[in-house]
Amino acid sequence: MSALTHDELLSRAKALEFPAHHHIDGTDEPGSGPSFAVVSPRDGQVLTRVADATDAEVGHAVAAARRAFDTGPWPRLAPADRGRVLLRIADLLEEQRERLALTVTLEMGKPFTDAYAIELRAAIATFRYYGQLADKLTDEAPHTAPDTLALVTREPAGVVGAVVPWNFPLTLAGWKVAPALAAGCTVVLKPSESSPLSALLLGRIGTEAGLPPGVLNVVTGDGPTAGRALGLHPDVDVLAFTGSTAVGRHFLRYAADSNLKRVWLELGGKSPNIVLPDAPDLDRAAATAAWGIFFNQGEMCTAPSRLLVHSSVAERVTEAVVRRAREVRVGDPLDPATEMGALVGEGHLERVQDHIGTGLAEGARLLTGGSRTLAGTGGTYLEPTVFDRVGPGTRLAREEIFGPVLSVLAFDDVAEAVRLANATEYGLAAGLWTADLSTAHTVSRALRAGTVWVNCYEEGDLTVPFGGMKQSGNGRDKSAHALEKYTELKTTWIQL
Repeated sequence: MSALTHDELLSRAKALEFPAHHHIDGTDEPGSGPSFAVVSPRDGQVLTRVADATDAEVGHAVAAARRAFDTGPWPRLAPADRGRVLLRIADLLEEQRERLALTVTLEMGKPFTDAYAIELRAAIATFRYYGQLADKLTDEAPHTAPDTLALVTREPAGVVGAVVPWNFPLTLAGWKVAPALAAGCTVVLKPSESSPLSALLLGRIGTEAGLPPGVLNVVTGDGPTAGRALGLHPDVDVLAFTGSTAVGRHFLRYAADSNLKRVWLELGGKSPNIVLPDAPDLDRAAATAAWGIFFNQGEMCTAPSRLLVHSSVAERVTEAVVRRAREVRVGDPLDPATEMGALVGEGHLERVQDHIGTGLAEGARLLTGGSRTLAGTGGTYLEPTVFDRVGPGTRLAREEIFGPVLSVLAFDDVAEAVRLANATEYGLAAGLWTADLSTAHTVSRALRAGTVWVNCYEEGDLTVPFGGMKQSGNGRDKSAHALEKYTELKTTWIQL
């Protein structure tokens, strides 16, 4: 872990130089149209201006990826050779870890300590995992009749468009780029307009590590222009998106209106965290509930934003969560003592505050927080916020807020807890706290969620898949299963 002081981090942040151009076909290319400002939520200052991709520039990036796939060496390399390049990317991410963590902090507001220890650790581990996995996959030779030979081979799917959000800009880019590259695909990556800088650095690192020209391209721009152009492009074979459910619907429409490209979606969440009275440690359950909703400023699709707690222990657990919320240190994300940084921007802060206002209007009780803070810094900071007496049918209980806002709902029995947990359009993740093994299994099976954590939250590693059910999306990131999104199965039947 970096042991830099606040003053040292301030000094190094001021010395940073940021990329401003697209990274296409192995080189940095300036945009031909307008640019847009990248504003730091830390203090409202403009970090730099980057190119706002036109349809033609997106087309140029896709054409580079198409050439690299159709005629370039990357899909034709031995998998072990592709793996070695991915491992080199991981090494370079490690070498540039401090710079990348500072960039992530400045562009989207999370504490540097989290960017360095969690975000970069995850990104490095992702490229290392798929680098090591690249040559471990096997094809199939099913047993058929004696005079035939059947082969089932897994082949790269083609050009991948990857569109990723701002909350974990490098981690989520890695979850899509690394398995796509390991499979032999080529990629056009479009980061969020709020966090384009770390992705541009990733594009440069990929080229430095030995990716041939056109294999990894990065274009910057907004969703309605650059994202739409990528979604509609007929030479994109696969589109992988993480973001809101509303935008996910757009990408499905773009696929229908173009070439029926496969679209893989990891979308929103309103994750329940269920605390039963037999939880092995109620204090730990409360502390984890608070950590889960305030980590990364609550800007996580898996954030346990609904705390469902049994009525017999609801007061004790809620009081513990509120105490912890009041202790959370909100401040400059470059200060190592800061626990919760800035929300990503003014527009997002206003949307979160609107949800808080709606919660009050709906009759929920505000226990702590709810107000903007540190306004004099020019940054976008919000107090950790906890509501109870939240009605199960209210917006506060059903809609994704994507901020440090916790809704507490009480229940009287396990069946009611499951009903409440499943009573949203989302199904990304859930938590359950119980000491009973049978309850752990039966409730986990009943929850409509892609991941269920029992007596913990946000745990796991790259060996397990991640993704959602219902309107939280389809397909899986992480693990060997992620390769299924970027490969095609081909059957070859040979008459002997």
